Order: sequence, then C-alpha cells, then structure tokens
Amino acid sequence: MYLQQLSVINFKNYAEAGLTFSEGVNVFTGNNGAGKTNLLDAIHYLSLCKSYFNPIDTQQIKQGTDFFIVTGNFSKNNKAEAIACSVKRNQKKQFKRNKKDYQRLADHIGLFPLVMVSPYDISIIIEGSEERRKFIDNVISQTDNQYLDELITYNKVLANRNALLKQIADTGRYDPSLLEVMDGQLTLSANRIFEKRKVFMESFTAIFNQHYRFLSDDAEEVELVYDSQLLKDDFATLLKKTAERDKVLERTTTGIHKDDLLFAIHGMPMKKFGSQGQQKSFLIALKLAQYSFLHQQKGFKPILLLDDIFDKLDDQRVTKLLQMISNHDFGQVFITDTHLSRVKNIFSEIGVDIRLFKVKGGEIDT
Repeated sequence: MYLQQLSVINFKNYAEAGLTFSEGVNVFTGNNGAGKTNLLDAIHYLSLCKSYFNPIDTQQIKQGTDFFIVTGNFSKNNKAEAIACSVKRNQKKQFKRNKKDYQRLADHIGLFPLVMVSPYDISIIIEGSEERRKFIDNVISQTDNQYLDELITYNKVLANRNALLKQIADTGRYDPSLLEVMDGQLTLSANRIFEKRKVFMESFTAIFNQHYRFLSDDAEEVELVYDSQLLKDDFATLLKKTAERDKVLERTTTGIHKDDLLFAIHGMPMKKFGSQGQQKSFLIALKLAQYSFLHQQKGFKPILLLDDIFDKLDDQRVTKLLQMISNHDFGQVFITDTHLSRVKNIFSEIGVDIRLFKVKGGEIDT
C-alpha cells in the first residue's frame, strides 16, 4: 500500500497544491514554518480522518477562507483507492472513499494504516494518562473496528453516568435502579475494552522491547507496563465499592478511562529519571513497535511519517532509523527536514533514492 498523489485546497497555509509521490522515501525540505509538517498532517487526515496535532477541524482551514479539501489516491493490492476529506465552517465533515460517503468515520479507520513520529510525541511521556490511552487506542483501532465502536459506547455511557451523578448531587433525588442499569452497561463495555487492551499489550510489549534493545544497543533496562484498576478487581465490584465516593465527587472515579501505561528505566519512572536521549529512544521504540504491530496485523506495511527527526535526534538514533530504511524494513516513508544538503548526503550515503520536495511559504517545488 502506498499514497500515489495528494491534493490540498485551503488547507492550513496552502491555497492549493498537488503532489505525486514515490513508493519509497519522500522528503519535504524547507525552513521552519514553510508548511512541511502541514503536508504530513494532510496525509494523516486521509488515513485517520483527523489532524495529528489539533482535534478541531475548522482550525485547519486556511485563514480568510471557508473550507478545506484534502484528497489522495492510494494504491492498495494493485487497486486504486480515492479518498477525499472536506470541511466547511458550520457543516459536518465529509469523508468519501471512491466517491461514496461514509456513514461512520469509524469504518475508515485501519484501511490505510499510518504511524507518525513527531517532536510532539514527548507528551506521551511527560503529560497525563490520557495521552498514553490515546496511543493504545490509536494502535488497536487501526486493527479492530469493533474496539473503536466499544470505545464510543463506553464514553457515551460514562458521560450519561456522570450527568446522573451530578443530577443526584444537585437535586438530592437518587434512583438506585437507574444507576444500576448504567453500571451494567458500563461494565459490559469496559470488560470488552479491557480484554482487548490486555491482549494487545501482551504482544505489543515484546515488540517494543525488541525495538528498544536495537536502538540502545541493549545498554539499558526499560519497562513498559499496562496499568488498569481492572487488573486488581472486576469492574462491577469496583463500581459498587466506589459508589458513595462517585456520588460525592459527582463523577465516575473507577474504570478503563483511568488506565495508564507505566514507563520505567532501571526500575525508576522514565518521566523523572530518563535523560532526554533515553526518553527519545523510548518514544521511537514505541512508534516502531506500533509500526511492526500494524504490519503484522494488517499483512502489509503502513505509511510512516517522520517529522523533523534529524534536528531532534542524535546521530546514533538517526543511524539506527536509517539502517532500517536502507534494509527496507519500511514501506512508503515521508520525512521533513530543514536542511536540503543534509538530507541529500544522508540518503546518498546509505544508497536510498528519494523524491525531494522543496517547500517555501505554502508553495512546493519538485
């Protein structure tokens, strides 16, 4: 699978652009702020129906205009696949595959798998548990449509339960039977999500460890651990135990929406005790494990987006990544870099052909 063509209209800083890509390595070069990363984000839209960086679709519309359109042509199993995404202010986002509208965007997720490596990924380590849950959900959702449906169901029931808890606090009226019904719905959904996460992490952790050993030359001992309240007790019991606390706090204090990933180095939290280099190695190992997992599950190579990696990584980690590219471990790759000569020299040395795009102020020269 690979992306043959990309077209954008009124997307971020682009009025209009059209590009044709190589099946191998494609590189966008230009100064900071030129719009290199915006092209990666347009590709991300085609794969996952949303921006990698900003959840608000209308904020991707070019200033002074009312809509954006991103279209792309993929080749998959020797078949052409045309994907189109359009967003207009005050209207519902439209997403089409081969000119047919999706009734549910969730049906598109996983058809054209993609992995993005960005400097923003540091949030997975330094921010709260929500970022790490998003990471898990992103990987599993690209291989399991039912998982995404279950997440949507769980979040709806969770919102309804929290609204009921607030209503109980505001009015003083409490209907145990109504809360019991919601608890039953929440438990059913939570157990399904928990089992899928648990099974996923069992295989994913082994892949992650393999990639970290490769990146660090087996020099460090790291741990990736799935942490869930449901590992200690079944969810129905947990809800009963926390029922009174939930009513006082007016929210559901236990459940899979509290799940987390624990990152450690030499037995200590990575966030506090890992150096910048170790944290970067950990993140890249996570993303490479994501890539490998998707490859295994889908039976073909995902698209890999590498944003600003040469500026943000040290020589050892860049060398390791390039080793993998030169060994054809990846399929189609998109890279952004600020230095034209650097990127030419790097790929010349490893004997990999690239298609080069020079980006300047929303204009592209090939």
